[in-house]
Amino acid sequence: MKSGERRPKLAKMSDAAFRLEEPWQDIRGLNVYSLDGEQVGSVDELYVEPDSRFPRFLIVSAGGFLGVGKKRFLVPIEEVSRDMAEERVTVNSDSDKVVGSPNFDTDGAPAPDVQRAVLAYYGHDT
Repeated sequence: MKSGERRPKLAKMSDAAFRLEEPWQDIRGLNVYSLDGEQVGSVDELYVEPDSRFPRFLIVSAGGFLGVGKKRFLVPIEEVSRDMAEERVTVNSDSDKVVGSPNFDTDGAPAPDVQRAVLAYYGHDT
């Protein structure tokens, strides 16, 4: 998306009344690994563009014990690849970059400024 374009309105996959175009795109529950092979968490949720049914961001949760101290952060879908054989996803960054990303309040869909900040953190044009 080019600078100045409106960010699409997003919906949590769990709140949406539709399915993704391709069932394999639903990566909720899969473990998340960094490019250096470390497990950094798991996919809690997907944020989807309702009109296109295309996932835009995933929420990765990491750390904590019984939900206490758990960190949640957004990762752009462009930054991940799915390993179908091992049933996991890999973020195209090292573990320090992934776990160092800005913390995210998961109460609602990410505001456009949050989307831009996350995309910029991962080196994408906003």
